[in-house]
Amino acid sequence: MYKLDFPSPLGIVEITSTENAITSVLFAEREQAIYEQTGETPAVLKDCYDQLIQYFNGERTEFNVLYEMNGTEFQKNVWTALTTVPFAKTESYKDIAIKVGNEKAVRAVGTTNGKNPISIIVPCHRIIGANGKLTGYGGGLWRKEWLLEHEKKTAKE
Repeated sequence: MYKLDFPSPLGIVEITSTENAITSVLFAEREQAIYEQTGETPAVLKDCYDQLIQYFNGERTEFNVLYEMNGTEFQKNVWTALTTVPFAKTESYKDIAIKVGNEKAVRAVGTTNGKNPISIIVPCHRIIGANGKLTGYGGGLWRKEWLLEHEKKTAKE
């Protein structure tokens, strides 16, 4: 496993990868970057880092970095469905449950959304409650709100 810290406007984002694919993109609750680029840093990790720079600079609305997610078939289906939510838009947990073919699995979708290991790139921050309110985000609701506002602002530019 390889790691690289990305200093985002929302704090340190720790990116983890194999030689060929990203395995996690998660907010690290620490002030300082620990993992920096070296000669051993795989290209996929450098590419992810660069794409995050572009995203936070308002220059990227889609990611095309290769990633791998380990989970059950249901979890993988939910995470794939998250990638269909357009940039700067939101959908509800129920919308995702319908997309994965199980309208009654709203809570399971919520739980799976919370276990998403590839935040930002697999946009779990775009999923909100049926009432339109922000609910649950592993990185903190303030980050979810910031990401949604950032995308709305970027989409208007």
